[in-house]
Amino acid sequence: MIRRLLVANRGEIVCRIVRSARRLGITTIAVYSDADRQAQHVRVADEAYHLGGAAAAESYLHIDKLIALAQRVGADAVHPGYGFLSENAQFAEGCHDAGLIFVGPPAAAIKAMGSKSESKAAMAAVGVPVAPGYHGDEQTPQRLAAEATRVGFPLIIKASAGGGGKGMQVVNSAAEVAAAVESAQRLARTAFGDDRLLMERYFPKARHVEVQIFADSHGQTLSLFDRDCSVQRRHQKIIEEAPAPGLRAEVRASMARAAVKSAQAVGYVGAGTVEFLVDDAQNFYFMEMNTRLQVEHPVTELIAGIDLVEWQLRIAQGERLPRAQPDITQRGFAVEARLYAEDPARDYLPSVGKIAHLRWPEDAAGLRLDTGVEAGDEVSTYYDPMLGKIIAWGESRAAAIDLLRRALSETEIAGVTTNRALLSSVLADEVFRAGAVGTDFLHLRRAQLSFGEPDAAHADMALAAVWCASNNTADNALWEDSRGWRLAAAPTTTWRFAEGTAGVECLAPNTYSVQVGDERFTVQVLARGAKTLHAECQGQVYRAGIFDAGRELHLFLGGRHVTLTRVRTDDTLQAAGGIEQGSLLTPLPGTVVAVHVAVGQQVARGLPLVTVEAMKMEHTLTAPYDGTVSRIAYGLTDRVQAGAVLVELSPL
Repeated sequence: MIRRLLVANRGEIVCRIVRSARRLGITTIAVYSDADRQAQHVRVADEAYHLGGAAAAESYLHIDKLIALAQRVGADAVHPGYGFLSENAQFAEGCHDAGLIFVGPPAAAIKAMGSKSESKAAMAAVGVPVAPGYHGDEQTPQRLAAEATRVGFPLIIKASAGGGGKGMQVVNSAAEVAAAVESAQRLARTAFGDDRLLMERYFPKARHVEVQIFADSHGQTLSLFDRDCSVQRRHQKIIEEAPAPGLRAEVRASMARAAVKSAQAVGYVGAGTVEFLVDDAQNFYFMEMNTRLQVEHPVTELIAGIDLVEWQLRIAQGERLPRAQPDITQRGFAVEARLYAEDPARDYLPSVGKIAHLRWPEDAAGLRLDTGVEAGDEVSTYYDPMLGKIIAWGESRAAAIDLLRRALSETEIAGVTTNRALLSSVLADEVFRAGAVGTDFLHLRRAQLSFGEPDAAHADMALAAVWCASNNTADNALWEDSRGWRLAAAPTTTWRFAEGTAGVECLAPNTYSVQVGDERFTVQVLARGAKTLHAECQGQVYRAGIFDAGRELHLFLGGRHVTLTRVRTDDTLQAAGGIEQGSLLTPLPGTVVAVHVAVGQQVARGLPLVTVEAMKMEHTLTAPYDGTVSRIAYGLTDRVQAGAVLVELSPL
């Protein structure tokens, strides 16, 4: 029996496994690297132990350390989660040899399916359809070039030993083969320690459809419906749904039978996923089998009413599957969005740093959150930048999509860039909503999708300026603010943002006239909190969430995330506050690249103090008031966290 479970992973999947294990009365044990001491998965587990350095090779990929730690802390079993060592046969064998239950398939099944080349040959032998390609052992450049010509173009080159899109190259002509092979081998060696490749005919219009299977050690194997994972960026999924839309009933049934046959052919036990490519005619071809729990497993759980992690734990203890195939019924539809800290507008460049502000959507019937971060957590350069998954269930596919889109609109994140806007625009897209999109969806619909958050509109600047102008007032008492009041004249304040200028004139308590460019807005504040603004602007009511990050002001309104950068304030009576003219705090984590002053030096307001490089951009902090430098907290090349005090300044 499993009483103490060590989860050999990090982030969201650990938090997910802990929920099910705890409900079963199992003590959960987390591990963490140097970079993850403060991570959420460390906080939610019953126990947590240091594993090693920040690099995955020194911690989450170090088999000997993991097994030794599991033995030392008295674990009965090890759950590998997904990624890292979850499909490593050596790890599964090592756990078994150490007397630990490995919550996953037998090492032999992992080996059989671990090589894409060998698995395709095995599947072809039992009659599972396989796409035309080359899966042979001879890997010389000459043989690969010859096989590429035989297979025909376009073709896709893949790492035989791994997944996750790493090393994949699409080749459209013979002239591209040599360079693509060299690149794919290099990436495969780095990611998997194995540079063997396979080549297959590439289907640009194909769909990515997979079948969830489950098998016990008593000979029973089930299929738990299919999922569509065609919306991908760089060969990695960002939106998944179950069941796959638009499949003919006979195709769906044939694919389920093929998936079960694939598992039975390798003596599979536990949760697994058999992935297929489906062409325009709904012919399907075996791609690979993932011998682990998938990232997208929640959509299957929601339509099947099954806790797959609970099943994994029970099967690992030797129990029989809780249900027979006739007892597995589908209810409704589910859609999942993966929220990443990345910038789709910059080729999905990961975004690192501290999550300064985070608000997940409100609880709602049919909504599920599988998350791995909280406000204040750090997005590291060492690991995958997925922040969490938002999953929605509905009686209809459209209802599930609408609920998920609403949940994304309520999600607020500042401090790192995310793909939230792209996910939301995909869910709103008419082609996606019609169903049955291919893996080329993001490319084909690029002009119709939003790859970044919107620029600030004039109305946004008007609302932001009113919020700033009332910064020191209590809720519903804006008339107590003295900013901008002039004798015998209307009170005014001009807020200068990098995105534009807003002139605010106070007409009456809670009522403002704001000039932005050639537009004038009348704004009536209905309620104002420390992080909210409820106002009427030009006859429309806005409810905005506000996060003030010092120089940057984040507005979350109507499903949009607008960022404004404050430059300065021109007030008719009083000087602007320090945070408006300059700051002694760094707004982002970064590295000090220049110190412009010395201790004891007198400085005037606006004089440069320190320059910090963050995310390939330089940010210069300037003096918020006239003063004398009394302390410089950091020197050249020092790393600083967001909100760190860089300079202490004594007013003159």
